[in-house]
Amino acid sequence: MTVLFDDWRSRLKHIGWAGAFLAILAAMLFPAILLSAQAGRAISIFEQAGLIAAATAATQLLRRKAIWEVTGRPDSQWLRQLGLGGCLGALLMLAPALILWMGGSVGFRGTGTETDALLGAVLLMAGVAIAEETLFRGILFQRLIDALGPWPAQLIIAALFVLTHLGNPGMTGVTRLWAATNIFLASIMFGLAYLRTRSLALPIGLHFMANTTHGILLGFGVSGEGEPSLLRPSYSSSPDWWTGGQFGLEASLPGLATVAITTILLALIRPGNR
Repeated sequence: MTVLFDDWRSRLKHIGWAGAFLAILAAMLFPAILLSAQAGRAISIFEQAGLIAAATAATQLLRRKAIWEVTGRPDSQWLRQLGLGGCLGALLMLAPALILWMGGSVGFRGTGTETDALLGAVLLMAGVAIAEETLFRGILFQRLIDALGPWPAQLIIAALFVLTHLGNPGMTGVTRLWAATNIFLASIMFGLAYLRTRSLALPIGLHFMANTTHGILLGFGVSGEGEPSLLRPSYSSSPDWWTGGQFGLEASLPGLATVAITTILLALIRPGNR
């Protein structure tokens, strides 16, 4: 009986730290929103990433744990995992784009976009990947793993990940179902990338290059958002469920297939230890 009580107390403690992280983040975010509103602008993704990092650091300080417990230690292995994630992320989006192009559903043309605009868009994608992975695969996910186990934590975070994207442009009709399914599965994929390495490097690299490849390189929508790009796709009469339409490859059948394959491959890899 005592063992069972201690187990539940430990689980509740981890849930409490997840709640503490959210409370600290909210306490930092609300004043930032008010100040931004007064200045007549939105909070940038880099400011969001900074607030999430600060809330993570503050929570770890209260836990008397190093921040590297959350992010992974920034060493040569971390950089290798980041690079591996980047390669996987590029392949993840090049594969469905190639399928659509070879099938005649999509063509590409150059845009002539200036280098400064492209670099700014790449930096934006880096900010998105860092902010989202630190938020969704950081303290919140990791404390839920210790409290509930990996798969309950995966399902909770994946549901939250979908909810944060429901208001994106193009999330209508059949596209809404396809995109939500893909985003849910992508969250599982990113979660497995963390679980296999116990580091945020692999999911950050994977997330960053997936967005950069299909958004900045190929010109598809990134969760419905358009960015400056090197190429621009032109569509045939193929339905949106096949090409993804305005929402991008995340709402396409080939995109869903490549995410599913990558998720399965990550699930088959034995976890590493940090």
